[in-house]
Amino acid sequence: MVLAFLGGKDIRHAELAARFRGSAHNASVIRRVERFFDRHPIQPADVARVVLTLLPSAQPREFILDRTNWKYGQTDVNVLLLAVIWRGGAIPLLFLYELLPHGGGSHTEIRHTLMDDALCLLCAAEIRVLYADREFVGYNWIQGMAHRGIPICVHLWSDTLMDAWTAKDWLSRLQTGTAGLQVEYTLVYGQLMNVVLTHTRDGEALVIASNARAVTTIQTRYRRRFLIECLFRALKTKGFQLEATHMTLHDHVERLLCLLTLTYTWCVLVRVTLDRPKKAHGRRAWSVVKMGLRELVRAFSRESTRLCDLIDLLLPSQTNHPESVGY
Repeated sequence: MVLAFLGGKDIRHAELAARFRGSAHNASVIRRVERFFDRHPIQPADVARVVLTLLPSAQPREFILDRTNWKYGQTDVNVLLLAVIWRGGAIPLLFLYELLPHGGGSHTEIRHTLMDDALCLLCAAEIRVLYADREFVGYNWIQGMAHRGIPICVHLWSDTLMDAWTAKDWLSRLQTGTAGLQVEYTLVYGQLMNVVLTHTRDGEALVIASNARAVTTIQTRYRRRFLIECLFRALKTKGFQLEATHMTLHDHVERLLCLLTLTYTWCVLVRVTLDRPKKAHGRRAWSVVKMGLRELVRAFSRESTRLCDLIDLLLPSQTNHPESVGY
């Protein structure tokens, strides 16, 4: 199934079936694909353990929590995803899938469930920080993370209270020409946090709070949250066309996301072995997925000696050594 994902870059059943080798009729192969999504025992927690094993780190890890959504007919499809940062990229780790009768964010209980699942795989001391956008705020959510011992770095709304003032009130104190404010140990949703307040180039308020970062590094480190946007693009329009799936049953979509996680992780592992050309402005010429994906497709289409080396990357013994550790 993973090889079909790689060859087709399309997760619809008929497209996957077209990539299977053998002499079976196409209808038979499609039925085989359907049976996989209906019956296979693959579980998100098992896949997450594989990902953490294949992406070793000698230090506490950084994570990103975000949500992606799309429409299937009149139904809103939502996927809440926890990604782990590794070597400058975001890798999918755990997820929760739900159908909603309306657009909008995830519930606090759903988020807590996902983080509890993560704490079944690693302890809170192994989480250096959890980055999250403005959707992931609120007293119950912030207190829940503090109770679990998970440090956070979160984007706040301008009406969020900081001690007795709102963030907007704090920003009104900015003098002309001043870049921003740095506030230490202020009370946000019942937790003492360091907060950076400034404006974007468009004039929008930018308020970032953290109980894990020094006030001088919060804004720079928070930029790592945007790595998950690259991940979502790779899973959707720039890679595997996740939005094209016609599956809506919970277990079916869960198995699909498990396969995408394994496939994406493999692409990342392959990319680490390659030279990464850069353009004149210093950015990479190709994305993580495109580089790894092209190398895998090329190796499988030519059945070259390189193929065995790429398969070996899925063995923990090949990634769990000093040269692979770190960011």
